[in-house]
Amino acid sequence: MTHSLYTKFILGYLVFGLLGFVIIATFSSKVTYRYLVRSEAESLYDEANLLAAAYSDIYQGKRTDISAAEPRLEAVTVYLDAQAWVLDSHGTVVAETPSGNRIGSTVTGFDPTAGGNRSYLVGRFFGMFNENMLSVFAPITGNFNTYGYVVLHRSIAQVVKSRDRILNIVYMTAAVIFFLSLIILLVFTKTVYFPLKKITAGAKEYAGGNLDYTIKVDTNDEMGYLADTLNYMSGELNKLEDYQKSFIANVSHDFRSPLTSIKGYLEAILDGTIPPELQEKYLHILISETERLNKLTEGMLTLNSLDSQGFLNRSNFDINRVIKDTAEMFEGACNARNIVLDLTFSDDVEMVYADLGRIQQVLYNLIDNAIKFSHDDSVIYIQCLQQYEKIFVSVKDTGIGIPKESVKKIWDRFYKTDISRGRDKKGTGLGLAIVKEIIQAHGENIDVVSTPGVGSEFIFTLPRATAQ
Repeated sequence: MTHSLYTKFILGYLVFGLLGFVIIATFSSKVTYRYLVRSEAESLYDEANLLAAAYSDIYQGKRTDISAAEPRLEAVTVYLDAQAWVLDSHGTVVAETPSGNRIGSTVTGFDPTAGGNRSYLVGRFFGMFNENMLSVFAPITGNFNTYGYVVLHRSIAQVVKSRDRILNIVYMTAAVIFFLSLIILLVFTKTVYFPLKKITAGAKEYAGGNLDYTIKVDTNDEMGYLADTLNYMSGELNKLEDYQKSFIANVSHDFRSPLTSIKGYLEAILDGTIPPELQEKYLHILISETERLNKLTEGMLTLNSLDSQGFLNRSNFDINRVIKDTAEMFEGACNARNIVLDLTFSDDVEMVYADLGRIQQVLYNLIDNAIKFSHDDSVIYIQCLQQYEKIFVSVKDTGIGIPKESVKKIWDRFYKTDISRGRDKKGTGLGLAIVKEIIQAHGENIDVVSTPGVGSEFIFTLPRATAQ
């Protein structure tokens, strides 16, 4: 049987209250009782000493009548609500108030040292009472002799009554505090339990596949932050689900087109629709389509490797040299369309700390795109500039540009603008996605500025080698 967090909290709260009452009823009761006994004993002992001093004068002959001290003895017993005895050295009662019934009686087994280092006894005082008494005795001394003892008795029941009155106040105070602590329970219910129930309900909805569910917790605390985080997570998962559907659709589309062409041309060759003298032409088309499939597969494998951690092989290298080497790869394509690559460097050598092969792949894709979407007889500007501990690399063309609504989407996998589909039938839509993944894996940024009909500029950063 499972219990909710709220039930556990209530049980804990009740256990806390019960344990608190038990501790007060036991520990506090004993401590209070001991304190009152000591306090009463000290008070009685002070009075007993004063009486003992008076009787000491009598026994030393300064006063001749023992009854002269009795009024004071009676006054003390009335004031303290106690019984007062005067014992001789053998334990015989020589004076008693208020009754005087025990005068002449001897206390059997009387031992003034029975209290040890204490000046009082708790009990029936050697069997002289039928109930427990607090008995305090002070010696009557003089001329280095002990003539007897003044003993004051007070019923322990009176001490117990005093203790109970004090504990009643403690109990009432504890009860008030316990009920005031209900405020904590109310605060917990409102700020923790109710929001947690909503969050739990939301988690169940997400687990059931309902990613459109929104957790409505509007507090500015940890619960509100947790709810916002889960809402954001569900939104991202929802986008991921849509992205996966789009990804599968794009992959299917980009694979289906060349496969359809390959199948159609091969069937045409086999059934004789394409005459032998034209078969070589269409075989070249088939090779082109297979290269397109191979390029698409390589792009997907590259993205898959970028998604895994630890794929970078960083080293120090001259980014200027890499830019020059990459630009030379496009010499034939540029000459065919009379496109000029204008290279500008802020220094002869710019050392960076990165993965040389991956950065060359970034430059290749950016330059390839720039050529692809540039007009004939145009210029592509490639610049490398140093600012503080960063190297900024820019690839800028003066081509057709990117529509405003497509700027944020060009980094998505398989995304192609309508213009790109018209100009380039061989593109896979993975180039810029690969570029962004590589730059972000280096912990750097890449951005694009584009105006339709004017051109586009891609800028990315790399860390200087001296910064490592």
